[in-house]
Amino acid sequence: MATSSAQPNGQAGTSPVSHQSEVKRDILPIPDVPHVGLTTYDAKDPDTTYPPIRDVRPPASAPNVLVVLIDDVGFGASSAFGGPCETPNFAKLASGGLKYTRLHTTALCSPTRQALLTGRNHHSVGMGNITETATAAPGYTSVLPNTKAPLALTLKLNGYSTAQFGKCHEVPVWQTSPAGPFTAWPTGGGGFEYFYGFIGGENNQWDPALYEGTTPIEPPKTPAEGYHLTEDLADKAINWVRQQKALLPDKPFFMYFAPGATHAPHHVPKDWIDKYKGKFAHGWDRQREITFGQQKELGVIPADAVLTPRHAEIPAWDEMDPALKPALEREMEVYAAFLEHTDHHVGRLIEALGPILDDTLVYVIIGDNGASAEGTLQGSFNEMANFNGMATLETPEFLASKLDEFGGEASYGHYAVGWAWAMDTPYQWTKQVASHWGGTRNGTIVHWPKGIEDKGGVRNQFTHVIDLAPTVLEAAGIPAPTMVNGVMQSPYEGTSLLYSFRDADAPERHETQYFEMFCNRGIYHKGWSAVTKHRTPWEMGGAVMPAFDDDVWELYDGSVDWTQSNDISEQNPEKLHELQRLWLIEAVKYNVLPLDDRQIERINPTTAGRPSLIKGNSQLLFPGMGRLSENSVVDIKNKSFSVTSELEIPAGAAEGVIIAQGGRFGGWSLYAKGGKTKFHYNVLGIKSFDVEATEPIPKGTTRIRMEFSYDGGGMGKGGDVVLYSDGREVGKGRIDQTQGFIFSADETTDIGYESGTTVSPDYTAHTSKFSGTINWIRIDLGEDAKDADHYIEPDERFRVAMARQ
Repeated sequence: MATSSAQPNGQAGTSPVSHQSEVKRDILPIPDVPHVGLTTYDAKDPDTTYPPIRDVRPPASAPNVLVVLIDDVGFGASSAFGGPCETPNFAKLASGGLKYTRLHTTALCSPTRQALLTGRNHHSVGMGNITETATAAPGYTSVLPNTKAPLALTLKLNGYSTAQFGKCHEVPVWQTSPAGPFTAWPTGGGGFEYFYGFIGGENNQWDPALYEGTTPIEPPKTPAEGYHLTEDLADKAINWVRQQKALLPDKPFFMYFAPGATHAPHHVPKDWIDKYKGKFAHGWDRQREITFGQQKELGVIPADAVLTPRHAEIPAWDEMDPALKPALEREMEVYAAFLEHTDHHVGRLIEALGPILDDTLVYVIIGDNGASAEGTLQGSFNEMANFNGMATLETPEFLASKLDEFGGEASYGHYAVGWAWAMDTPYQWTKQVASHWGGTRNGTIVHWPKGIEDKGGVRNQFTHVIDLAPTVLEAAGIPAPTMVNGVMQSPYEGTSLLYSFRDADAPERHETQYFEMFCNRGIYHKGWSAVTKHRTPWEMGGAVMPAFDDDVWELYDGSVDWTQSNDISEQNPEKLHELQRLWLIEAVKYNVLPLDDRQIERINPTTAGRPSLIKGNSQLLFPGMGRLSENSVVDIKNKSFSVTSELEIPAGAAEGVIIAQGGRFGGWSLYAKGGKTKFHYNVLGIKSFDVEATEPIPKGTTRIRMEFSYDGGGMGKGGDVVLYSDGREVGKGRIDQTQGFIFSADETTDIGYESGTTVSPDYTAHTSKFSGTINWIRIDLGEDAKDADHYIEPDERFRVAMARQ
């Protein structure tokens, strides 16, 4: 690859300028300057002169930029920061760059990503929580204000090539369907010219729901052929950057590489898992001690740092059921392998940049929050069991029977809370807990040979993901825009870190930072931190929230207490009150208020005040529609419903899917098999029920209908199914159990085929296409179940939504 060197006379559009330094970049797009001078009649006239056309380019010294954001990794997971998960490529990158030991995230996925991509605090950009719980309050709408243009857009309008690969969980939930609008998608208003990845909080690594731009596509090969999402993303990123440099060697790029790894489900090839067999038999308490010692040896925590103790809410390893421990060990083996596998493919991408790596500013942020404690106290083989209130199905005996399948195609697993706590060593708490460093502190590596001389250095200045955007702009010599697309821009809220590249001892410039997530809140100011935990992540179901004024605040002096281990609030009440007041000031400034620990009100679009894509009790669907998320289809769970389809059946037996929702880990499908109508209901991939017609679907135009009569009496109950052909009953049967809240976090509803994994083993995604013609399909909900909220406890609905980010 050729190195990046901008044209000296780069400009906007087709307008000439004499010097690059004269390009005014504070207004974007850079305004075109019309030609001023003599216009001749004949182009052959000697006085005919025009400057050459030049595309816009950034300043000549602007580097390429690669930002890598790994998902759900705690500070104490990666071996680069003392953890048990081998990450040699991260370590190699750090040996040629810098380790930042005090970079902070927001404690949750969508908020961290929107903050990183905009240089503003997450409430400032409307992302106080995940998109699925957006409200009408300004800090929680999930809608990006047009006064806060993303970094990628600023760079694109200054002449960068831009691309995003992987996870995008910043699109408002009512805008995620194939109908758009796409203004919040990466290639819409996000500023990226190319996007390859997925929309939402998590995805099946073996069989993901992918988009290229805004177009849904299928993975290029199957799991049997060796497919894995992280490898695919790396392949696409490598190909993109090679093409970009081959065709535009003078144009720098901005690449945002955000794989779904290592978010649940934890999926990784078995040979990677086997490398860790037996390495976690000592359990999570001992693992924290081991990691703590390695962190001191690496110098990523001070020699006098204190290891914080285990909270009572987290069980000790020795307290766990011995019958459960083999599964607990396997969960951690799978996770460690998943992170090492991710490191390997990030390493491939870094290696591909070899010829231009000296002039590429690389940020690797190892985690968008602390390690995830959303896997329950015992972990899970299929996390959908817990999300549907059916975790009791996963007994120690069941988990033990699945040991060899953890991490594979048949699994959709997550590890136990204790492992998440261990992966956040040496800090307290986990993801979602923004009050403590275990939820927000993530090891970070910055590599830029042309801009960093202290190879292998450690930087301890306090920093936050909102500092990335101003750092990149300063490195590129590009000012923060005052106007973008005719809209006046608010200032960046982060602080450039470029000063620390040159000086390990430079006084930190990011002196104040508030934190809030799920009403867990804190404030950092000049070394001090005051924090209060309001909610425990894994105790959302049935937990009674205290009054905000009853939350207990803690105070820590960071100058002598690196890990928030010694609460000195009682000895320093005045300092605590000072910081509490400062938190309130910052909260008002950045739209954190009103604090909102409501549950069902935030799940229900009407009470939350956000738009809803689906309204009413009936929905008409047409052939070819697909990749419809559960938010895009009427909810048939916990209620009676019917599906009516008008079909055109040619000569020969009908085959294939009429309509399917969900996939291997739960869902339902109405399809034709051997010419007959069949309905299949799949409960978590553990139980299944079939109802089949007694006679073939007639040829010509016909109407096939299935009716499900729900038993009622609670969530996830059973019901009776009747099949009809042109109004005549042709089959009936019984479904003893259903899924009460969610079929899947990533599988969808498809008409005339089924994408992803399949609900029924009677067909594959490649053989699922319906052989006839579907004119239309209508789903109707029973009159007795217009609203199923009365079946589901409010905190249960909230807990499940939270665990999907």
